[in-house]
Amino acid sequence: MSQLSDAREDALKPAKGIPYSVYLLAICQSLMQSSNILMIAVSALACLPMLEDKSLVTLPISLQFLAMMLTSAPASLFMGKFGRKAGFILASFIGIAGGVFAIIAILNSQFWLFLIAAVCLGMFNGFGNYYRFAAVDLVHNEFKSRAISYVMVGGIFAALIGPNLSVIAKYVFSELNMHSALGENIANSQFAGAFFFVVAFYVLTLLVLTFIKLPNAKAEQVEGKVRAWKELISQPKFSTALICGMFGYGVMSLVMTATPLAMMHHAHSFSDTMFVIQWHVLAMFVPSFFTGNLIMRFGVVNILLWGVIFAFICVAINLLGQSTWHFSVALIFLGLSWNFLFIGATSLLTDSYQPQEKSKAQAINDFLVFTTVTISSLSAGALQYQFGWKMVNIGVLPLILLMLFSVLKLKKHND
Repeated sequence: MSQLSDAREDALKPAKGIPYSVYLLAICQSLMQSSNILMIAVSALACLPMLEDKSLVTLPISLQFLAMMLTSAPASLFMGKFGRKAGFILASFIGIAGGVFAIIAILNSQFWLFLIAAVCLGMFNGFGNYYRFAAVDLVHNEFKSRAISYVMVGGIFAALIGPNLSVIAKYVFSELNMHSALGENIANSQFAGAFFFVVAFYVLTLLVLTFIKLPNAKAEQVEGKVRAWKELISQPKFSTALICGMFGYGVMSLVMTATPLAMMHHAHSFSDTMFVIQWHVLAMFVPSFFTGNLIMRFGVVNILLWGVIFAFICVAINLLGQSTWHFSVALIFLGLSWNFLFIGATSLLTDSYQPQEKSKAQAINDFLVFTTVTISSLSAGALQYQFGWKMVNIGVLPLILLMLFSVLKLKKHND
């Protein structure tokens, strides 16, 4: 049955090479990441004038992460039944609605509507995070790590476009001088411009999707036994991919989120902080140009091992000092670590299930990975304020050691 399933899966895939649809998925990834950067950049500032209780200012971002986490598993199951393209198109309409809700909410100072907008944007991300798996569906097995890597390249353009658009967007609505059609002309209206771009990004995503060729749900349906989730997770490849995906992303999210707070505590300027974060984001995505090739040449287990080593180097540098140089180099290694671990874990995961188990296996993986990311992001501030920068870094060491143990165990199993 396994050989028949593999033969059918290969029959659905094109001739050897990277089809143009993979590059279009990279564009979709870039648009999604750019929208996320805009949301993070202006959300708190846009909400401040709406709130008497300023402690609620980060609630929209929290709800966005929560919605993404809760959507990830249903999104995979939906696409397993109706096809990836149907899922991505549905998500685009949800994202457009979220952007429109955000514009109306800001112009009318309606915080509750902005919360609904944040949930919609999180739901879009719950679907959009499967772009990397959609790329795997389009290529033969020997090219899958390269396809995943190419999709993640989209983050480079988001890192360059997003921050600049957040500045330009401030002036969109104030220059247009929007009045009573969407609400009173309030000083806060400049932040509505950011969500004008968010809507545009999701509309562009819909347009790009019309040119992407993805297998339909009927063509992808493969008969065969679907193992229970406990049986799937107990496999060495699956468990290692899950551990590296969860904690590689979780460690990155926690340390990255805590870094601006730590730099402020150590009296670094805002420009220094932005310099550190920008280089970190570039380190996250620039390696995607060659990570897939490295996996093909040296094997996914060795790339995962280097991802773990880079995480150790990041922590070591952070513990050695708190100068701008220390923060910059440490965050570069953190970005490299995330890239190797996330792309490597995704590639390894696709080797751990049969075609008929794809939707279930990917749902389990992404739900647990983005649950970890959500917890890490929301706890970073509290951990930094309660225990300090050194304890934040010492605190992630057990997670890095767990990844190391898991990778070495798989390496021994393969040998």
